[in-house]
Parts: sequence; C-alpha cells; structure tokens
Amino acid sequence: MVLAAVRRALDADHLLPSDRSDQNPTTGLSRESGRTNSSQFPASSLGVADVLKPSARAASVIGQAIHELVASKAGVGISRALAARHKENGVSVAEAHRRLQQAVGRAWASSTVDDRRNMWRRFQAWASGRGLGLNPDVAVLFVVATSVEPQGMLGYSRLLSAVFGHMGVDSKPLKVLASVLRGDGASIPLSQAEGIPRETLISWARRQVPHLRLAAFVAWKTASRWAEVRLLTRPCFVLVSTTEVIIDWGTLPKGRSRNPYCLSKTAVIRGALTEEIAALVRGAGNFSPLTPVTTSQLDGMWAREPRMCRYSAHSIKRGAVDHLVCAKAAGAPFPEHLISRLAKHTTDNVDPTLAQMTVRYTSDVVALARVLRTAEVTEHL
Repeated sequence: MVLAAVRRALDADHLLPSDRSDQNPTTGLSRESGRTNSSQFPASSLGVADVLKPSARAASVIGQAIHELVASKAGVGISRALAARHKENGVSVAEAHRRLQQAVGRAWASSTVDDRRNMWRRFQAWASGRGLGLNPDVAVLFVVATSVEPQGMLGYSRLLSAVFGHMGVDSKPLKVLASVLRGDGASIPLSQAEGIPRETLISWARRQVPHLRLAAFVAWKTASRWAEVRLLTRPCFVLVSTTEVIIDWGTLPKGRSRNPYCLSKTAVIRGALTEEIAALVRGAGNFSPLTPVTTSQLDGMWAREPRMCRYSAHSIKRGAVDHLVCAKAAGAPFPEHLISRLAKHTTDNVDPTLAQMTVRYTSDVVALARVLRTAEVTEHL
C-alpha cells in the first residue's frame, strides 16, 4: 500500500521515468534542491511536507571522499587556492585528499565501487532531470519510480542507503523503504543460480587450459566464488603436496579486509583432485592472479556451450554447498558448521568454536588451517 501510494503520486506529477536510459549527469552534490511549487509536486500526495528539502551535503571530509568516488571516475579535487593556502607538516591539503581517496577506493571491492557509482549516476540523472535534489527522500522516489521488481528495489534502496550512510548523511528514509519492501517479500529471490553437478564441472575443467582448470578445481574444492579464486596468487598456497593443499585467503574474499582474522581465512584441500591441484600449482609458476578470466567472462564462455549454458559462475559454489549438504544428510561424519566455514559464511556468532582473537595470535598458518578442520569437508568434494 505504501509503494502504491508513492507510485500514484509520482505518476500524477509526471515524475515516473519515461525510459530507463542512462544520462550523463554532472558530478557533485547540488547545494539546493530544485524549487517546485505545490501544483508541480503537492506535498499532500505523499503525506510529507518536506520531501524536497535541500540536498544532503556530505557531512565530513571522508564523506566528501566517498561522494567523489561514486560521482566521478577521476574524483573531484579541492580548489587550487585551498591547496595553496593549507599545509600541515609539509603535506598539502590536496595530497591529503588524494591519499584519502585512495584509502576510500581500497575499502570497497572494485565491483562494489562500480555498482555504487553506476547507481549514483542513474539517481543523479533522474533527480536532475526533474529538478529534484540529491537526498535520501528523493532517492526513495527514484527507487520506487524505477518500476523494477521488489527484489530489485530492495537492492537499489540498500545500495543508495550505504552510499548516503558513508557520506555521513542520515539514510533513514531508504532504510524504512527497505523494511517495507522486505514486508512485501522482496528478500525472497526470484531466481538463483542452479548448482552445477560435480561431474559436469570436472568434465568441463579438464578440457580447459591449465589456469582455468586449476581455478575451477579450487573453486569447487573450497566452495568459493569465482571472483575470490581467480585473484589468488602463488603465495596464497602456503603448502602444496600430493595429499594436501593449504590456502590462506588473506583479504581476498569480499569484506575480508574488515575482518582478516575470521575462521574462514584458510582452507585445507584433501581427497579427490588434490594431486591434480598440486601439480597444476607447481606447473603454473609465480602466478598473480591465478587466472585472468573474470566472472562475466566465465558466464559468457558457458553461455556458448550447450552443456553449460544453464549454469553461471556462481553455480560452482552453490553446487559445492549442495553436494556437502547431501553428503551430511547421507551420514557423512563432519560437523555441519564446517560447511559454513568452508563456504566463508561464518561469523563468531554462528561459529564459536575458536575465538577470532586466537586466530590473530596464531602465526603458524599451516597448523591453524588444520585446526580449523576444513579438510574434513573438502574430502567429500
């Protein structure tokens, strides 16, 4: 009902988009929202009198850096006059901003930066084309006006809420919208990747060049996303033998840089495929990354193959988890929480067997990996 009311108001005032083509918006947060009279956008239609309040400004220096990151590929520099006037300990303000932008850029995965940048530009084009400001209230209207499925709107609202939040701007309107959408069932996915059977993946991998074969085998044996595996470097393989291969993920998996001592930081590969993986690692030399093939490129490769076109890159992880769940249901002796640990789904709240502080105090990665017991599940993959 809430969404329907917002849609009716948008439609009545001709704020629904006539098409979904992206425009080339100017960068930067506007200081004032577009001024609209009551006939153009009657506040009573939405039941809020201040929906077009002045555009939100980044609330801090780091918030401004976040905005620069999503609003422009090159970033928006500070004025030359300001840079010339202000120096602290020999470092100019311009240099400090440059370093801050670099730190902000490293805080998110490149795919996250791209997603947030593209969404921000779509929002900016939509708002500027209608004389509206850039603030969370207008962002709510933008999300509803996109006319995508509730699942898509939930993703949009969460993404924009995260951007505003990092800017230091209160994103409560977007959070309320996300809550409304979840109440409409938006958390239930419309479709998910189909898990790939082990035999299908292995058969495909053995027809590929060595780096693709190695990536596919490691992704399966560690129940990992392709994007995580492809970025592995040779030093990540801390032990390689014909019976055991140990991987230290470091900060590669998404979000791991914020939690480098989680219990999923290592994986021990044993059982089937271990000897082949060891041989491929040794034969690959000092690789960085493991394979240049991205997730989208792998999806494209599979789309062209009749036997693989029904699967996507995420099918590997889903297939591996399905395989382990079925093995456990059939009586495999490993504790079920090890499935989550191997799949990198664990936190201290659901995997309390070893405190993260203990992981931090451990310097022997090989011993730690064995204590974390992922070998007990990889033997079944």
